[in-house]
Amino acid sequence: MSPPPAHVHPPQPAEPGPGLRARPVMACVMATRPAFLGVTLFACLIGLAAAHGSGVPLDLAKAVLSVLFALVAHAGINVLNDYYDARSGADAANTERIYPFTGGSRFIQNGVLSEAETGRLGYALLALVVPAGLWLATHSAAGLILIGLAGLFLGWAYTAPPLALVSRGLGEAAVAAGWLIVIIGSDFVQRGSFSPVPFQAGLSYALLVAAILFVNEFPDRQGDASAGKRTLVVRLGPDTAKWVCLGLVLAAYAWLVLMVGRERLPQGAAAAAMTLILSFRGLRTLLAHASEPAELAPALRLTIAAANLHGLVLAATLAFGRWPGPQP
Repeated sequence: MSPPPAHVHPPQPAEPGPGLRARPVMACVMATRPAFLGVTLFACLIGLAAAHGSGVPLDLAKAVLSVLFALVAHAGINVLNDYYDARSGADAANTERIYPFTGGSRFIQNGVLSEAETGRLGYALLALVVPAGLWLATHSAAGLILIGLAGLFLGWAYTAPPLALVSRGLGEAAVAAGWLIVIIGSDFVQRGSFSPVPFQAGLSYALLVAAILFVNEFPDRQGDASAGKRTLVVRLGPDTAKWVCLGLVLAAYAWLVLMVGRERLPQGAAAAAMTLILSFRGLRTLLAHASEPAELAPALRLTIAAANLHGLVLAATLAFGRWPGPQP
């Protein structure tokens, strides 16, 4: 590995340090932020459960490959986000970060990996996904190629110039669309065709994953603004953005209730709405301390917990619940 760049701000105690360079394999694994890949696992499970619950026999080999390479794609996108945030200066300028939730992995800023090494790792991980996607497409339908390309494009365009969607206030929309694509893709691999079922089943979860990003932007606001990264929180200001975030979370739960009420999903899927208790506890902290980054760690933890638990309960109830009549 080449010599690392000097960091701008001292690392926090829990952050990775240069000593990790002595274990390059571990450094590369940890740079993918594996603790946060669970949202993709649950998205895959929702897609598989939507297919299974609506009467599609599951192919275990294709299911396992779908999950594995969705996780690899997410890992690569995480690394590339760090790479492009380092190039823009957003992570280096972030002095109010709450590690490990916001401010990136800190691998570049703390001298574990160089910018170039991080970029190569991110693109290598995305390259691994291509042959798996092509194999799955040949064993399901060609439409999977479009789904995969759309997902990879959104993940790259999230922080990469010239689009840099998050810097245009479109980060939340990109994240919701990206995780909805994972759900639709997991269903498509099994079903072999497009269906409204995974969209109906997965939108609530995709919106809650977008809410994770939204809450993360609050402690990053000053660093993002100084680097010209005009996220939705930077554009709206914390006092307005916190109410928009509340609206996003309410929309997620309203969608789930609507789909159950209109008999598009099993009645048991309504159990996933119980995670609103966690969501609202996190939002209560956000509403009270939107402009105080140091107070937002509970909001970050609760928002992540709500999304993950929502995904788990939703997948279980879709897979094993009684669906209301024949599904497309």
